[in-house]
Amino acid sequence: MTTELEGILPVWKPKGFTSHDVVAKVRRIVRIKRIGHTGTLDPQVTGVLPLCIGRATRLVEYIQELPKAYEATLLLGLATDTEDLSGEVLERVERLGERLTPEQVTAAVLRFIGDIEQVPPMYSAVKVDGKRLYELARQGVQVERKSRTVTIYGIEVLETDWSGDYPQVKFRVNCSKGTYIRTLCADIGQALGVPAVMAELVRTSTGHIGPERCLTLEQIEALHKNGELAGRLIPMEQAVAHLPSVRLSSVQAHKALQGQKIRVSEGQKAALNAFSFTGEPTVACFAEETGALIGLFEWDSEPGLLLPVKIFS
Repeated sequence: MTTELEGILPVWKPKGFTSHDVVAKVRRIVRIKRIGHTGTLDPQVTGVLPLCIGRATRLVEYIQELPKAYEATLLLGLATDTEDLSGEVLERVERLGERLTPEQVTAAVLRFIGDIEQVPPMYSAVKVDGKRLYELARQGVQVERKSRTVTIYGIEVLETDWSGDYPQVKFRVNCSKGTYIRTLCADIGQALGVPAVMAELVRTSTGHIGPERCLTLEQIEALHKNGELAGRLIPMEQAVAHLPSVRLSSVQAHKALQGQKIRVSEGQKAALNAFSFTGEPTVACFAEETGALIGLFEWDSEPGLLLPVKIFS
């Protein structure tokens, strides 16, 4: 029964597909409508794209918040209106290898570690006044975009190629949600005083989900046909492993499933207060007896209460 499918399906997105294309394809394969993806990838980008199936769609926003890792190829000497090679060339400067060294470029790349400001590209899914920027860009309309803060946790230059007219730099980056690697490439070029564009991009992880856990669309179809796909899904309990958690007694669990606020024990309170919340104080609650995910709660430390946000009954 296809209705048994529930959890996180880690897909390896192929080139030429939008994230919505992948969702539509998987819907046709498994015949389940309730599927959502956890972070848009451009059509030419490949890599890790976790899909949430069934009740797990309620976890989309929490998986989206996880850090991402990418491997990108930066090409120096070209600038386009899309900040990647799919766009119209706006500027071209050849033989930059005679002016720049790999050491200079590496130093410039490493300067972007930390909190940085990015202006979303016009060809992006960001909304301005209810319209997607890429829709406006296709109409030839340019609008002012506000910069926003993103975090680059780390960058490692993997290799450089100075043999052609346009030097190339391959690097690995770990970053926060909302980071545009295309824009990062263009900004690195700006820091060097030269045009730059993203030539290639692969998402190598979302949180702890890496390539080794991902399935191609062909594998998904074959596994579903053989009735083996359910065993390859990541359970919801594992998908929220990055959140602080608490195990509820049978009495607490019963109240939680009724959507009631939960007063925790002194031990539970001490454990939760010891956790350093970096954002919303969201807590994953599990049944002590079965280990099943009951729901997500907001932690209110003063009275020592867990307030229901999402219940998985």
